[in-house]
Amino acid sequence: MSLTFTTDATTRTPTISEQLARLIDLGLPEAAGVSPEELRSYAGKLRARPDSILVVNPCIAPPSALAPLLSRGGKRGFVVADMTDLDDFAPLDELDLPAQPLYLVHGIERGDDLANRSPNEALPELRARGRRPLTINEGLSWLLQQPDLLEPGHCFMTIGSRKRIADGLDTRTPAIWISGGSGRDGRRRRGAPKVGWCWAGNRHTWLGFASTPM
Repeated sequence: MSLTFTTDATTRTPTISEQLARLIDLGLPEAAGVSPEELRSYAGKLRARPDSILVVNPCIAPPSALAPLLSRGGKRGFVVADMTDLDDFAPLDELDLPAQPLYLVHGIERGDDLANRSPNEALPELRARGRRPLTINEGLSWLLQQPDLLEPGHCFMTIGSRKRIADGLDTRTPAIWISGGSGRDGRRRRGAPKVGWCWAGNRHTWLGFASTPM
């Protein structure tokens, strides 16, 4: 069984043992400060489906630690220079997420059909479909296993993560796309996976809204 997308593209979902081996090879133990044996112990307690993706909980590795583990065309992922507070973006209160260091999500969709909607417009539509948005760690974990799903013109937001401020929510929403190598990104990062942000009220034709069933 393969993941379901809102495009014609599909890809085989690696087994959990394959996913765990990949995370270890990519350097998660060093990024998270845990041993490979600990990661194997965490993963061994999970019951996977054929379309399951292994998620790294921010309690062991925040998004700023996961982003550099991404790669595309030999170029490492990075966080935009003006998002030094990425790790302050936490799951929406309505999301009841597992507390364990590694957990599973299933049936991920990239949400291409929601492109050109703002995060404020997309969230109620996802709820109406019986789906919830991915958090930034879930989106990064997905791409660590299936990096080819970050495609030019078909990238995505992870609006399940928002930063809380005194009077509500910060108006930025995290997103993952491909750097054009302009501005502070620098030419050397052209084509690299990029974690950035978008205003919650703005629309982008090339950003969908990644989600999973509630």
